[in-house]
Amino acid sequence: MSTDSTHAPANPFAPPKAAVADVPQSARPPLASRGLRFLAMILDGIIANIFVYVPLAVVLALTAGAAAAATAFTTPTQFWLTLITSWSAALLAGFAGFAVWAVITIALVSRNGQTIAKRLFGMKVVRSDGSKASLGRIFWLRNVVNTIIMLIPLIGFLYFLVDALMIFGEQRQCVHDKIADTIVVQA
Repeated sequence: MSTDSTHAPANPFAPPKAAVADVPQSARPPLASRGLRFLAMILDGIIANIFVYVPLAVVLALTAGAAAAATAFTTPTQFWLTLITSWSAALLAGFAGFAVWAVITIALVSRNGQTIAKRLFGMKVVRSDGSKASLGRIFWLRNVVNTIIMLIPLIGFLYFLVDALMIFGEQRQCVHDKIADTIVVQA
């Protein structure tokens, strides 16, 4: 009987003999600078406040002046009613400004992962592998969870400090970036 190895039955437990190549990591843009991220955070805060407080102040100035003139010869009840109406109109204008800011921000974040300031500075939020970050991930994990933690007395302030200082790590990820598995890159 011959022992020819070419006709021997294949071992069903042998590993496959296919060539396997490493899959290259996706080419992601370079990380955004720490300074630009800081400036974008400040500018986003200023922009949000402008959208809310400018309409509020303008309406309050317009209605309060008219209210003061109208109540010069009225009863205390009319004075308070005019004052409440003036403040109500001003608050409504502030809420309207907030709504406009929110619509613009949601549109930018869902389209490009950018806030207004991030767009101006040429940055965007992406997943840590470079893929697009969803609006839900950015809203819930980067913002809502982060805000809830910051609202806890004492712990919130410590969390804020740690969150901000984490940007000095090699990956430039704050705690909220780690929670959401996101990074901020140059757009």
